[in-house]
This record gives sequence, C-alpha cells and structure tokens, in this order.
Amino acid sequence: MATPYDGTYLLFSSTPPPSHIQTNILFTVEHNVTPSKPSTTRPRRPSMSSFFSQLSSITPSSPSDPNSNPHAVPDPPSISDAERLLHSQFVYFFNGSTDEAHRERMEQLMSEIEPDIDNPPRKIEGVPQSYLDSLERVPRKELEARRAKHAQVKGKGKGAREEHKDLCPICNEEFLADEYPLVVRLPCHDSHVFDLECVGPWLRMKGTCPLDRKELMKKKELVKVQDEDEEDYDEMFA
Repeated sequence: MATPYDGTYLLFSSTPPPSHIQTNILFTVEHNVTPSKPSTTRPRRPSMSSFFSQLSSITPSSPSDPNSNPHAVPDPPSISDAERLLHSQFVYFFNGSTDEAHRERMEQLMSEIEPDIDNPPRKIEGVPQSYLDSLERVPRKELEARRAKHAQVKGKGKGAREEHKDLCPICNEEFLADEYPLVVRLPCHDSHVFDLECVGPWLRMKGTCPLDRKELMKKKELVKVQDEDEEDYDEMFA
C-alpha cells in the first residue's frame, strides 16, 4: 500500500492528498530524494534565548553585553517572567533525567525559584555578564584527565564496559559529550565546574553557586591584625 510519502500515492489513491504531502511527493519525484524526517534526538539543553532576551530588558546596560538595554527598569512583573523562564530550564532537565540524585537537585533549584515567580523581588541579585566572562575556563586536557579519573568499569567479561561520571551538575551530561565544551569553574570550590550554558542563567538571576549557594559576588571581610608596634603605641596613650 502506498504511503503518504510515496510517489505512487497520486497514482493509486482516489483521494487527493493534503497540500503539504503533495509538496513532499513532487519534491521526491523531481529531485529523486526523500525529505528528511524530523530529528527525534532530545537536545542536551533547552534554548534560553527567551530568558536572556527578557533579562536584557530589565537589567542595566553592560559594556560586555551588546544586547542589554540602557533604559532597563527591573519591574516586578518582568522579573517574574524571567524567573518563570529560568524555572522552565530546570523543569526540562528534571523531566529528561532518570538519575534520582540529579532529579532531587533540580527540584531543589526549582523550589527556590517558585516563590520569586509569585512574589518577585524588587531587584535581580544575580551577577553581571562581565562576571560570567571572567570565570575560569576549564581546558579540554583537564576535562580528559577528570574523565579518566571518574571512569568506572561496569559488568564482567565480554559485557564489561567503561562508564564515566564526570557530569555537569545541571544537565547531567558528560562535559566531553559536547564537541566544543565550554566549561567554567566557580571560585567557591575547585570541584564546582559546570557547562557555562547550563549555569549561566542561574548565575545571572541568583548570583549563587547552584551546589553550595555561596554568594559569588560577596566580598570577604578582611580582618585587620595590629602589629606589636601599634599595640605598644595604643597602650602608651591609653
């Protein structure tokens, strides 16, 4: 029996096919090629273009961000929309994961975002784009060394296979699964490394590490230590 994408459809079917199928048939017959089927592969991460577009409309201009708006005003409804778009990123990762620990991590991040959707803050606490640009990049050689370190042999005999667990904490995929990995290390801990595309949206909105919640822009308080000469001087005039 002829299929909708078979050139014989027109010859043996008494009912004219829909216009989009006619187009496919004519293309197949005239060019002797079969139209490609839509890809069923799930993207590694969702597109966050809408999030960054929304963010640029409510954050002040930055020399390193050509898309920012110099007249941006972070009004609560717009912040709520940005929070909702950020939340959808983690919903995507949660739905695509079978790792319970990873799903729990995504739930924790989503639970922190949800209150800010209903009751948005008056300002965005995240880091500027310039901060993302300055983060330490993890070179490919180091990623390869990390991959070998995390390798585990699963199974025995001919069924044995090597499994790697050096994964991005957000997308839960191997760093080196990307052809051109762009991985960054956060200053809070040497082991806190992420795909920049995964961690960037969270950092721009929240400004904390997704693993330990340390505030990345918070400056450490320096404790001044008096030397002996200063102490003697203070005692003299006490």
